[in-house]
Amino acid sequence: MRVVLADDSTLLREGLVRLLTEEDHEVTAAVADAAELMTVLERAPAEQRPDVVVVDVRMPPTHTDEGLRAAVQIRERWPDVGVLVLSQYVERRYATELLTEDSEGVGYLLKDRVVQVDEFLDALERVGSGKAAFDSEVVRVLFSRSSRTDPLNSLTAREREVLAQMAEGHTNAAIAGRLHISQSAVEKHTNAIFDKLGLAGTSGYSRRVLAVLRYLGT
Repeated sequence: MRVVLADDSTLLREGLVRLLTEEDHEVTAAVADAAELMTVLERAPAEQRPDVVVVDVRMPPTHTDEGLRAAVQIRERWPDVGVLVLSQYVERRYATELLTEDSEGVGYLLKDRVVQVDEFLDALERVGSGKAAFDSEVVRVLFSRSSRTDPLNSLTAREREVLAQMAEGHTNAAIAGRLHISQSAVEKHTNAIFDKLGLAGTSGYSRRVLAVLRYLGT
């Protein structure tokens, strides 16, 4: 895949360049801030745009949410470009906006929780192929609401487990294996979840993530 990296940490950026190159991916640009990232994409001919952009949340000049705001713009302007957020932080507002626009080809991983290189590479490939890849802690933070208004209170414990797996981007078959239940049971729980939360039926597991995050977004 063609990949563009955006992270203000020179050490991490160069390390990712080396890793991806060794894995036969093409790193077409590695930049240190969101402005440079947008310039790279704007100047790239359509046939040479990256398959995936890997972007940090906090970058110069203010080190707040520049990267995530750039990610939202990328999804709006170039929906065929996958976006994998790789950060130490979960920024709720723009993370929700990013995911509710269209979660196909979107991922969000926390740097401190990526303990194996293969985890990162797997997430990158999933995003590049139009799928979703979410760290469970990111999902937990985005789902967190006060108990008074939390729509998840209507779900059973098993339905909560299935919903958490759905939000991470797993298929029904994968959920069945991870929870040690049948696939038909997963389908039953999935239907119950959408019925209880009042969500319209959707197809494709990343679309289910989109629907859930849209409903629960802040």
